[in-house]
Amino acid sequence: MSYDEVVLGRRSIRGFKPDPVPMALIKEILTMAMRSPSSMNTQPWNFTVVTGEPLNRIRAGNTERNLAGIPHSREFRIGQPFAGVHRERQIGVAKQLFSAMGIARDDAPARQDWVLRGFRQFDAPVCVIITYDKVLAGSDDTPFDCGAVSTALVNAAWSRGLGAVINSQGIMQSPVVREHAGIPDDQVIMKAIALGWPDETFPANAVVSERKSVEEAARFVGF
Repeated sequence: MSYDEVVLGRRSIRGFKPDPVPMALIKEILTMAMRSPSSMNTQPWNFTVVTGEPLNRIRAGNTERNLAGIPHSREFRIGQPFAGVHRERQIGVAKQLFSAMGIARDDAPARQDWVLRGFRQFDAPVCVIITYDKVLAGSDDTPFDCGAVSTALVNAAWSRGLGAVINSQGIMQSPVVREHAGIPDDQVIMKAIALGWPDETFPANAVVSERKSVEEAARFVGF
């Protein structure tokens, strides 16, 4: 695929085939992703790639703790709930997804099942947990750089036929993630990326989220 085909064709994948993803392919994707720029070449990112039984234990523990009402322990700040136009965009993509999945507004069980899928990393065969060194905490450049490498990772995956979705639901209970993924205390857990072969029969995978226009997003000065 050309660069334009990757960027314009990529979409978030939330339904995966159970087929395993070869480690060699994941290493290839990470190699491509790590060509991403970073502030003063700090390259703050680290990756813990989890599959199989350890990932199943993370899914189970994350789901059980969330359903039990244990407060989330995300290590990367959530901030205040979205409001205004940002909330409207959040609602907009939710409507697209629920419409594709045939989930009615008053269908509480189906909506709960959707939430549980997020807690389970959308049942993807692989989870890539992105962390950064705790000594860099407080630097805004560090999460900015990790965001850049995340974008590069999902694009590299898409160019090779894999699907991905960047998410936080699957790592909301950080003690569970640390225990079963063996993440050391000197790392801050930032995000997770569910990764695998897209299930083309899963309706939500066809959803292409709407984007605001260049006219809305950009100002041109001095032209």
